[in-house]
Amino acid sequence: MGFIWALIVGGIIGWLAGLIVGRDVPGGIIGNIIAGFVGAWLGTWILGDWGPHVADFAIIPAIIGAAVLVLLVSFIMRSFRKAK
Repeated sequence: MGFIWALIVGGIIGWLAGLIVGRDVPGGIIGNIIAGFVGAWLGTWILGDWGPHVADFAIIPAIIGAAVLVLLVSFIMRSFRKAK
């Protein structure tokens, strides 16, 4: 049950990051989950493990990290589209 809860929280974090940045996460629900997990790792690595925790995610650094990740991915995807 813990794994399913982590998937749900990771998806919500990725979805919130997309809303904050104002860009869609490529890949839909799976993209949101991946952005949430990678963003949580990135945010915790850069900002530390502080703030409220849900399903072993430090929520504030995870959302910030996911927002940075969504910006980077959208920038890279846009540059690939221009190159074609």
